[in-house]
Amino acid sequence: MGVAAGPIRVVVAEPGLDGHDREAKAIARALRDAGMEVIYTGPHQTPEHVVGTAIQEDADAIGLSVLPGAHHTLFAAVVELLRERDAADIKVFGGGSIPEADIAPLKAKGVAEIFPPGATTTAVVDWVRANVRRPV
Repeated sequence: MGVAAGPIRVVVAEPGLDGHDREAKAIARALRDAGMEVIYTGPHQTPEHVVGTAIQEDADAIGLSVLPGAHHTLFAAVVELLRERDAADIKVFGGGSIPEADIAPLKAKGVAEIFPPGATTTAVVDWVRANVRRPV
């Protein structure tokens, strides 16, 4: 991996019915404060809209905030849509009230990282910096 060409671009989204946007906004703000370009789509987005936005905005990553119970379906849908649209290089990460036992299966489906409840914004920023790079 070389030096990043321009700032890392991250789409932060809340797919599904989650209307609680405080955590997603905090992550978006932390990433922006760390010098990344952030596109915040807001709550109640479909996986199709999230992926379309990421492709249109030339994003390097998608950060998802997902309600408990919907995480299996919504994370998998985003990852699959990225594959279908030849955009699997866009890394998907996220969090929410996701049980520890569900993290490994989500990663097996292609989710790059899951941040459990209590994860700090610093942990998210550090992970994005270490794992998401723009090609040189």
